[in-house]
Amino acid sequence: MEVFAAAFEASPTPMVVTDPRRGDNPVVWANGAFLGLTGYAREELYGQNCRMLQGPLTDAAVLQTMRSALATGRPFEGELLNYRKDGTSFWNGMTINPVCDEAGKVLFFFSAQADMTDKHRLELAMRDANDALEREVSERTADLRSALEQKTALLHEVDHRVKNNLQVISSLMLLKARRTPEGDARNALQAMADRIGALSTAHRMLYSEGDVTRFDFREFTADLIADLAAGLDGDRTRIETEIEALALSAAMAAPLALLIHELTTNALHHAFPEARRGRVAIEAHRFEAGMRLVIQDDGIGMAAVPSNPAGFGRTLVEMVVRQLRGTLEWSDAGPGTRITITIPLVGTDAL
Repeated sequence: MEVFAAAFEASPTPMVVTDPRRGDNPVVWANGAFLGLTGYAREELYGQNCRMLQGPLTDAAVLQTMRSALATGRPFEGELLNYRKDGTSFWNGMTINPVCDEAGKVLFFFSAQADMTDKHRLELAMRDANDALEREVSERTADLRSALEQKTALLHEVDHRVKNNLQVISSLMLLKARRTPEGDARNALQAMADRIGALSTAHRMLYSEGDVTRFDFREFTADLIADLAAGLDGDRTRIETEIEALALSAAMAAPLALLIHELTTNALHHAFPEARRGRVAIEAHRFEAGMRLVIQDDGIGMAAVPSNPAGFGRTLVEMVVRQLRGTLEWSDAGPGTRITITIPLVGTDAL
């Protein structure tokens, strides 16, 4: 016992023993490390309850948990804010274990303790640093959100103004076409006005989108086709669509508007001569890393349409497809004509 007592006394770990068989469970032994931690002398500790180390900021809930454990002879482990003799506070990490006789009666409580003040100070510093970081991130996020909102508003305004300007140009060209004698010049002016109108529709759709970087291709095509179908005789010709919902880059809006407008109007003008009935079908689907766009009519077919060396439509379509880095194929649909366009897509989402 003397060897154990000497070892405990020399230990750098603060230790204390209390006797629950005496009134108020007083301290009956403490080692030098405990005296150094608390600042009390042995004669000031012995015979006193350890509550003398408690103070105004000691957690009452932890105290209640500890008292309940000791009252039932159970071990306790936790941390309490304690106070030294000089009034300075420290965080006391403690484990309290009952020492029982052979019959299981509690004879003593033995507690090993540790000064956890540095750990709590570090935790507090880390919490403060984390709070400061969160505030900085929140402020930075707010700044970025504000900048994004300003950019979005600016891009919307650009699309709106471009749309208005294109509408003005289209109207001027239509006015000029009406005052031009019938013939190639008038037809060219009318066709260019229609193409500019298609570009205006593209910017109108971009203006209405919430995300300025992408647009819904299905809604975009439906709006574009609605403009084209407005002047059709529904009993004679119709336009049908089967478009997959895809979120495409805003940069593709104008080229796709030109493609769909050019190929659809070309079919409507040339595939159904002499009041011939028919339909134009437009399909678009995602495949692997790209999109396949098919525009097909059930009209008289390419072979029956006289070639037009001065025609600009096919050249325009081929230029736009090259711009989109796609491929273009013209084929006989038997009856009618099929145009198949494949366009590579990067980072495109299905809606």
